[in-house]
Amino acid sequence: QVQLVESGGGLVQPGGSLRLSCAASRSLFSINRMGWYRQAPGKQRELVAIITSGGSTNYADSVKGRFTISRDNAKNTVYLQMNSLKSEDTAVYYCNAVVTLYADYWGQGTQVTVSS
Repeated sequence: QVQLVESGGGLVQPGGSLRLSCAASRSLFSINRMGWYRQAPGKQRELVAIITSGGSTNYADSVKGRFTISRDNAKNTVYLQMNSLKSEDTAVYYCNAVVTLYADYWGQGTQVTVSS
């Protein structure tokens, strides 16, 4: 019941910045929690950042101080601003929406490559 469309991935040099966008098909207030996850080749998918319908945020230790998750309720869109990017940040980034314990949804993923 929730479609997620991601955009903003690409190639960037170390130290650079990217902003990922995730557009949801319904009001963010009807979604309990949204977040960004990432998966590098050969690695498990890991949590990057989350934001609740009330605006509370949490971050993985590896991205604290560099990444910021935010939302634009009027556009039903969640963003991930990524600064001071490192090669270790290279991964496919996925948007996630949790509506209930038994209903969560995923975007198709967008590739982020950090390389000189």
